[in-house]
Amino acid sequence: MSQNIYDDPDFFAGYATLPRSVEGLSGAPEWDAIQRLLPDLNGKSIIDLGCGYGWFCRWASAQGATQVTGVDLSEKMLTKAISMTDDSAITYLRADLEKLSLPTEQYDLIYSSLALHYVVDIYSLLTKLYQALNQGGRVIFSAEHPIYTAPLIQEWCIDKYGNKAWPVNQYQQEGNRISHWFADGVVKQHRKLSTWINLLISAGFEIIELDEWGPSCEQIIENPTLDEEKERPMIFIISAQKP
Repeated sequence: MSQNIYDDPDFFAGYATLPRSVEGLSGAPEWDAIQRLLPDLNGKSIIDLGCGYGWFCRWASAQGATQVTGVDLSEKMLTKAISMTDDSAITYLRADLEKLSLPTEQYDLIYSSLALHYVVDIYSLLTKLYQALNQGGRVIFSAEHPIYTAPLIQEWCIDKYGNKAWPVNQYQQEGNRISHWFADGVVKQHRKLSTWINLLISAGFEIIELDEWGPSCEQIIENPTLDEEKERPMIFIISAQKP
C-alpha cells in the first residue's frame, strides 16, 4: 500500500493552511496554466486521481461534465471533499493509485494534480489510464519537477556571481526522495523528465504539450513567496492524448 501521509494529523493540519486548500483552484498558482490545457468538459466523463478536497471535481461538474469521479487514498481528504460537495454528478472513491482498477474506455479526461509523483509503479498506472480512456481522451496532470525533487540539500546557495542558486544533486539517480514537509519522512519518487515522457509514449500516449511551469512577474508581485520559484521549475504539467 502507498504511504498515506495525508492522513497523518500533522501533515493534514499543515496542508489545510495552504492557499490551494483554503482558496481552491484559484489558490494554486499553476491553475491558469492547467486550465489552458483542458478541453471542453461539457458532457464528458472525468476522473480526478488524488482529488484531495474535491475542488477540481466540483469545478468540472460546473463546466458541464456529466460524470465526475474523485479518487484519493486519504480518508481525511475524502471526508473533507464529501462535506464540501452537494452534487449528484460527483462520486468519491477511496483507492490506492498503486493498485487502481479502472473500467476500459470509460473516461474522456483523466486529471491529476500533484499526486503522481508519489506513485512507485508509474508505468503500470499509465497503461491502466490509457486503457480507461475513450479514443481521443486525454490525461492531464501536474507533478513535482525533477529539478525540484533532485536536490538533496534543501537550501539556497550563492554562485560565483553572487546570485542565489539551487544545488541539483543526483538528478540521474531515480527513486525515492525523502522530504520533511509538514511531517517527517514524506516519500516521493524522483524521475527524470525524459522518463516521464518516454513512459507516456511507451504506454501509447501522444504528447500534446509539456509546460515546465514557473510564476509570472505579476504572480510574484502579488505573492512574493513565489519569487524563489522563478529560479527553477517546481512543477511540470503534461497533456497527452489517446490517439
